[in-house]
Amino acid sequence: MSFRATVESMSKIMDEMGITELELERQFLFGVYRKHIHLSKQQATATVAMPNFPVSTESKNTNSEPSEKVVNGYALKSPMVGVAYLSPEPGAKPFTSVGAQIKAGDTVALIEAMKTFNPIKSDKDGVVKEILVSDGQAVEFDQPIIVIE
Repeated sequence: MSFRATVESMSKIMDEMGITELELERQFLFGVYRKHIHLSKQQATATVAMPNFPVSTESKNTNSEPSEKVVNGYALKSPMVGVAYLSPEPGAKPFTSVGAQIKAGDTVALIEAMKTFNPIKSDKDGVVKEILVSDGQAVEFDQPIIVIE
C-alpha cells in the first residue's frame, strides 16, 4: 500500500471515529519522516451553538425560528477530546441518571482517549438536572457533559 493510500485510509477511519489528531512516522533509507497533524473538521451543515452555562430558561422566541435550548445550573465539561461513556461497561448500570444526587468526586462518566478510559468526576455536590451527551458519543474539549443544580 502506498503512503498516500495509507493516509487516505487512515483519514476515513479518523472521520468515522471522530479522531482529531494523528502522528505519522515513516522510515526511509536516508532517515525518518515524522509529522504531527491536528485536524479540525469544517461542518458543511449549520452548526449548533452551545449556550454559556449558567443561563436563564426563559425563551424569547419572537419569530418562527427555532429557539436554542438553555438550562440553569452548573455544566460539568469534558476535560479532553474523546468518546463519552455513561456506564462502566456495555449493559451495566449508568454512573448517574437525571434526578440523582451526586457528591464531589463521584464518577459521572468515562471518556476514552487513545485507548485509555479516563474517569470524569463531579467537582461539586448537587442533583443531576440533565445529561447532555449520549453513550458512545464523541465529545470535544470543554463540551458540557452534565448539568448539576
